[in-house]
Amino acid sequence: MNLDGRIAIVTGAGGGLGRCHALQLSKLGAKIVVNDLDAAGAESVAEEIRSGGGAAIGVGASVTDMVKVAAMVDRAMAEWGRIDILVNNAGILRDRSFAKMDLDDFRLVLDVHLMGAAICAKAVWDIMRGQHHGRIVMTTSSSGLYGNFGQANYGAAKMALVGLMQTLAIEGEKYGIRVNALAPTAATQMTDGVLSEDALAQLDPALVSPGLLALVGDDAPTRAILCAGGGHFARAHVTLTEGVYVGGGENAAERVADSWEAIGDRSAETVPAYGFVQAERELASAGCKLPAMAVSR
Repeated sequence: MNLDGRIAIVTGAGGGLGRCHALQLSKLGAKIVVNDLDAAGAESVAEEIRSGGGAAIGVGASVTDMVKVAAMVDRAMAEWGRIDILVNNAGILRDRSFAKMDLDDFRLVLDVHLMGAAICAKAVWDIMRGQHHGRIVMTTSSSGLYGNFGQANYGAAKMALVGLMQTLAIEGEKYGIRVNALAPTAATQMTDGVLSEDALAQLDPALVSPGLLALVGDDAPTRAILCAGGGHFARAHVTLTEGVYVGGGENAAERVADSWEAIGDRSAETVPAYGFVQAERELASAGCKLPAMAVSR
């Protein structure tokens, strides 16, 4: 894989997983905008890249600050004239059981993970559309895909990023923009105290970054959810079963309950190409034919 001439922004890259992403992107030839809330951390990683012969600038900014994100993008454009890759890696944890969770912490986690990713993606979207090339990676999590005790806020934000990825991939396809999601398991500041020392030793963040590289190259997929950790990689999918038509009427609820096993039968499940597939199938099962939903509006 060769990323010579490509320009990448990596958020939350002042340490941990983001740093590993930035270093490995640089090794493949990309020029890097190292972003972090900690300006000193961002500049330290940028200097590490420059000392190794790469090109990088460090930018201290919160991904939730639209003005500072716009300034970061303007600086990258002034420096290098294009932006090819955005890695939305910045994030925080505020773990507590839902019963004890403060809703201010719920909003904060959503703001950093979801709105931060949306703000950064919006800042580069027109640039990528104009150059007919772009790669955006959202950082999701198994906590969002499957749930995890004490992480209602984090899980909600991470699953929301999957929805954002799915739609941006559809809207960006004709402009050469490919959008994917990475679900990492890595020993970082965010996992301190969560996993055992033995487990943390096996979860070097550098073992996740090869998965990122597969999502940003010229042959990258789009709408993929890649799970990565400890050198192991897997794909996650949001699927739809074939389902059962039970109709309406007074006893519809009972028919749904009676058909529960058949409704959930996964033998013929599919990965829908777009969200309206569900409605198309429902209307077809009721005897109503309609053209496929236009997804390029």
